[in-house]
Amino acid sequence: MNLPTLVLASQSPRRAELLRRLGLPFEMVPAHLDEGRLSHLPPAAMARALAVEKARAVQRPGRWVLAADTVVALGQEALGKPRDTAENRAFLRRLSGRTHTVHTGFALLRPDGHLHNEVVEAQVTFRTIGEWELDWYLQSGEGLDKAGGYGAQGLGMVFIESIQGDFYTVMGLPVSRVWQRLLEYGYFASLA
Repeated sequence: MNLPTLVLASQSPRRAELLRRLGLPFEMVPAHLDEGRLSHLPPAAMARALAVEKARAVQRPGRWVLAADTVVALGQEALGKPRDTAENRAFLRRLSGRTHTVHTGFALLRPDGHLHNEVVEAQVTFRTIGEWELDWYLQSGEGLDKAGGYGAQGLGMVFIESIQGDFYTVMGLPVSRVWQRLLEYGYFASLA
């Protein structure tokens, strides 16, 4: 495939893995933002705003830019990346036996400067988690760099009872929706 190289405004290995699986050429250009300054927004609005800001921060003339941000919310309270193991434990205790919402916002900036953005949501239900399981998971350190303090694609998969919606939204990039928008906005024009 002879496709334009996407600028991925992220340092997420999970988002990079998903683009690799799709065979889409990309380069990672992390957008270094103070994400905390948008923490006053409701979770879906925060995910959207962060994705838009990331896309604009790494904008390159004539290039396709893809940015995304994931916010895990219990009700209207966002659970970001835990600061430490104690906060990671607190997050997982709160999610145990409950359903929460994962909001992944993405922004697609076309070479002509048009910016599309949207938020995709999934409902995730955790089974009740035992204390020894928390200890086991926290020893891995996996949840420290992930919204909500767990990785659905990693060891955190053992806590998930069900997901309503797109699994890849939970993983950090709503692949089907992103693909649809790339198709709609002409990214694949050279293949038609």
